[in-house]
Amino acid sequence: MLEQIKHFFSRINALIVQTCTKLVHVLLAGIKKVIGAKLYGKAEGVGQQAIDFYQEKRNSIQAYYDARVDKNSPYYKPIVRMWRITGKVFLFSLLYLFIIETNIFWLTGQMPSVDDLQNPKLSQASEIYSADGVLLGKFFAENRTPIRDYNLISPYLVQALVATEDARFYEHTGIDFQAWAGVAIGIAKGGDRGGGSTISQQLAKNLFKTRTKKSFTKTGLLGYIPGLNKLIYKTKEWVTAIKLERFYTKDEIILWYLNTVDYGNNAYGIKVAAKTYFNTSADSLNIQEAAILVGLQKATTTYNPKRYDGKPLAENKAWKRRNVVLAQMVKAGYLKKTAYDSLAPLPIVLHENEESPYDGTGNYFKVAVAKYIQEWAKANEMEIDLYRDGLKITTTIDSRLQIHAEEAVEEGMRSTQKSFDNHWTGQNPWVDESGKEIPGFIDSVAKRTEYYKALVKRFPNNPDSVLYQMKNVKRKMWVYSRNTLGEEQQTMSAYDSIQYYKRFLQAGMMTLDPYTGHIKAWVGGLDFKYFKYDHVKQSKRQAGSTFKPFVYTAAIDGPRDLSPCFAVEDAPYSLEIEEKGEKKIWSPHNADGTFSYSLMPLKRALAKSVNTVTARLTNDIVGPDTVVYYAQKMGIKSPLKPVASIGLGSFDVSLFEMIGAYSAFVNEGIHVEPMLVTEIKDQNGKVISTFESTATRVIRKESAQLVRSMLEGVIHEGGTASSLLWGDGAALLPEGNNRYAHNFAGKTGTTSNHSDGWFIGMTQNLISGVWVGGDDRSIHFRSGALGEGSKTAMPIYKRFMLKVVKDPALAMYKPTPFDRLDKRVVKKDFDCGNGISTLPDSLQVSDAELDSLNALMENPTESPDSSSQSPN
Repeated sequence: MLEQIKHFFSRINALIVQTCTKLVHVLLAGIKKVIGAKLYGKAEGVGQQAIDFYQEKRNSIQAYYDARVDKNSPYYKPIVRMWRITGKVFLFSLLYLFIIETNIFWLTGQMPSVDDLQNPKLSQASEIYSADGVLLGKFFAENRTPIRDYNLISPYLVQALVATEDARFYEHTGIDFQAWAGVAIGIAKGGDRGGGSTISQQLAKNLFKTRTKKSFTKTGLLGYIPGLNKLIYKTKEWVTAIKLERFYTKDEIILWYLNTVDYGNNAYGIKVAAKTYFNTSADSLNIQEAAILVGLQKATTTYNPKRYDGKPLAENKAWKRRNVVLAQMVKAGYLKKTAYDSLAPLPIVLHENEESPYDGTGNYFKVAVAKYIQEWAKANEMEIDLYRDGLKITTTIDSRLQIHAEEAVEEGMRSTQKSFDNHWTGQNPWVDESGKEIPGFIDSVAKRTEYYKALVKRFPNNPDSVLYQMKNVKRKMWVYSRNTLGEEQQTMSAYDSIQYYKRFLQAGMMTLDPYTGHIKAWVGGLDFKYFKYDHVKQSKRQAGSTFKPFVYTAAIDGPRDLSPCFAVEDAPYSLEIEEKGEKKIWSPHNADGTFSYSLMPLKRALAKSVNTVTARLTNDIVGPDTVVYYAQKMGIKSPLKPVASIGLGSFDVSLFEMIGAYSAFVNEGIHVEPMLVTEIKDQNGKVISTFESTATRVIRKESAQLVRSMLEGVIHEGGTASSLLWGDGAALLPEGNNRYAHNFAGKTGTTSNHSDGWFIGMTQNLISGVWVGGDDRSIHFRSGALGEGSKTAMPIYKRFMLKVVKDPALAMYKPTPFDRLDKRVVKKDFDCGNGISTLPDSLQVSDAELDSLNALMENPTESPDSSSQSPN
């Protein structure tokens, strides 16, 4: 073995000499070419003189040595051999350390720089906060939140760590040579090798990943040689440990070390570990808890206390390891023997609080934030790792509104899902346009799953085995519950699971401040753990009648410059169109299947969501291209085509862009781009960037006021959303004498076959939108009585607003009446009459006066006296 080691090092030595010789020759040839032969010759002569001088001095020293040393002495050769070996070892060590430090010729890989040592970078969880300062959740690859103050860790923790891992920690300067001697003696005796690594060395290993870096520049050429690689990374740890001792105090090294340790169960660093296992802070750990966490560091699986929960102490390795640590504390003088005797028999008591990326609220929103920041960083050529950089991200979300929105969606969808299941009792809900079940629907869905594709690879020539595994092999699984809150365990096959989940209706909801563009609530689905697809921004569906306000905006603000009282006939309407090369007749029908055969003001047509009027307005009066222009101008970014059906919402759009586009109706014609993030800070609290909203005037102020007033009629004037204020919805009305004032505006929407239900509601300071439908368009209610937006989406909005109104902390969001239109400012006619029961919203109007005005509208020929007139 010794001869092999000598042979190996001689080969290494020869290789180094040979390499250096070749490099010198190359270097000299290059110098000669640069400075010229003449100058090079002079330099060569000076060099030869220096060599001659060296030889002369060397010979004189040798003569002096020969004259005074007895080479015939029996001690001469052993002494010379010893000095030669010592000198070679010393020179080799210097050369080796030089190579380690400089990574010359990329032999040993990079060492931490001075900046790395002075400003170590830990992989930290990024934290996402609401606008009101509530921690919404974290992004992490390693769930770590470092502690910055040594005084915020328990003294028991420090004592247990030093006693167990590095008893002479406060005496050495990074390397414990006495511990090395102990390891050597242990090996020589054939017993336990012990451990020679100091806390400083372990910190170097944890902090700079000396053993896990695999790239060529970080590992080096020699780092790929088995055996030698261990010596290299050990040396790196020794050198780095010495440097750490120079840069940091002992307390700082302890703190840094505890911040770097992996404690298992995705708990990195002592702060997260204390919360994960004992639901406490690091400075509140008692002596038993501190001993458990220190003992856990040796093997996070073997000594994990959660693994032995409920098992006898005799089988509990975590308990035994804790007692070993306590015994070490006795040995080091940190704990009295009597205290140990009383603590050792005690069982381990856990108070688990394991964190997950899905903890907290707004999981769909958090994913949208992550995507936004990644895109922003890329656009600004910044390197940001959201999962490691420990960023502090302040968002626009209001945590209270977010909670109310999530509860409203959950409660509303539980009710709607129950109706849906009852509606399809004994039948499958995946049907075609004629109402017939789609054959092979589940088969086609199953073949798109990753599990099916994996089975095909597993049984490439046996489709029967694939089907058997899919349909007949059942196992217990946790599923999102149809009947109770949260989840439940069921026994299902893969096919059963697909059928189970395909029967769910989905939902999306978003709330926006129309003046700042701040998104205040974002609910992308029923439960992020089970349904990852986001129905706020990721999903795009036909908007139905919620798209109609853009048609009426184009009519009022566009080239035709119409008023809300402009009348269009409500009668059957047909248009010849060409679809995929085939000519067809397009004949839109009204939702109730009837026609009034009368001229209808735009104001009433929008409130009642009359399709024939909207179709005529789109195609014959305004023009589809103008509708497209206004929709895009107001914030719709999804592809649109100028066709007749666009006015009825025939193109797919997202809830996100629809709500953003509606902001102009409340914000007096100014569109504000929805925003998610207001500020990003780095892990040290330094602001990286702040974000401001982008506002653009898209329509005239007067036009915005008129369309908003028309949308008030959808709710307050017998429109399609009037049921919002029925029953318990009366709590949403203004109080006192102003009870009949208009404090809501909005629009319902339903698409063909009731596949999509929409509602967008507006108050003075909030715009909220809700979408409800199946992930597959073929999954829907069969009747408008159950499937319209006013029956599926609007109840969720109603639940949300009732929660907001009843929450004292959200008084600033309580709906207040919109400003009345003033004829002195708004020049267009907006008081259309024609039998429409338009209730005034003046603060000065009493119930008696309202009754008089209603009677007047029913008998317009009578002349009221001055006391019963409503002020303009």
